Amino acid sequence: MKLKYSYIPFLILSAISSLNAQQDSLKFKIQKERTFLQKAILPTSLIIGGSLISGSGLERGFQKDVRNAVGNDFAFALDDYTRYVPIVEMYAADAFGVESKNHWFDQSKNLTIAIIVSDFITYRLKKWTNKRRPNGGDILQSFPSGHTSFAFTNAGVLYQEFINTSPYLAYSGYIMATTTGAFRVMNNAHWISDVIVSAGIGILVTELVYLFDPIIKWNPFKKVRGISFIPQIDNNQYGFYLCKTF
Repeated sequence: MKLKYSYIPFLILSAISSLNAQQDSLKFKIQKERTFLQKAILPTSLIIGGSLISGSGLERGFQKDVRNAVGNDFAFALDDYTRYVPIVEMYAADAFGVESKNHWFDQSKNLTIAIIVSDFITYRLKKWTNKRRPNGGDILQSFPSGHTSFAFTNAGVLYQEFINTSPYLAYSGYIMATTTGAFRVMNNAHWISDVIVSAGIGILVTELVYLFDPIIKWNPFKKVRGISFIPQIDNNQYGFYLCKTF
């Protein structure tokens, strides 16, 4: 029974990635671009659905079942690392010459904007909702999950950049984001509604950033070779690495 229930968080969050993949399945065959409103259906549904079950008896029962399944002393901080994997994948793909939608500077610009916006939304909601984490504690910042919104934002940028050229790479980010959300629940750091809403925030913010991307086309490095630009992101601190090859 424990083995059966320990996979519940993965199954629920995997459905998020699978549904997003199904919506784009025809794109590989006929390159038919969906409108923004069509793309917004999934993340908006996640935000609304997650909000509706937040604080419910269903959510509390689910959390209890998950913890009973994995063990009440379960603690494995994989989610502290998987949230960064989509960023590493994107720049590694750039380094190996994998074709992407945008130049590395535009990728970094979109990634930075998306992270700042999703972080702002996430932490404003934390302050407004004052929801206690399932593991208790005096800091009322459970809803939504910062780890999960960060992971799905990163995954969304990776998806946008490589969906038309390397679909497996594009979707791999959502696998890492799903893993991040699942471990937040399994580690008793967040309720299931926290991570569902966070997934919606990450996906929706990224869609918005890429919707307005054609308007913000400033790129001082487009004609310059041998320069690498990598954002440094650690908790609430942001910075950049800029390297020049001679």
